[in-house]
Amino acid sequence: MIQSHVFFNELPPKEKLRTLFLEGDFVVSIRYYGYKVNLYLLYNFYVEVFYNHKHDFIERIQPLDQNHSRMKFYSDQIKLPEDI
Repeated sequence: MIQSHVFFNELPPKEKLRTLFLEGDFVVSIRYYGYKVNLYLLYNFYVEVFYNHKHDFIERIQPLDQNHSRMKFYSDQIKLPEDI
C-alpha cells in the first residue's frame, strides 16, 4: 500500500494509473487550458491526472500542489479539506 506522495512519485506511469484506478477514489474533473484534469483521492493525498484531448494522451500524473492557482477551479466545484 502506498502511503505517501513520495513513494507514489517513484512509480512508473502505468503503475501510477493502475494504483489510482484500483485504490483511489475519483473526486472531480476540471478543464484546465488544453487538459481535462481528473482529481483522485489516494489514501491521504490528492493526485491529478492531466489528459490532453488533442493528442489523446495522459501527459502527467502528479500529487496535487495545494498552493497552485488551479485550486480555484477545484474549489469552485467541491469543498476540499484544508489539510488532508
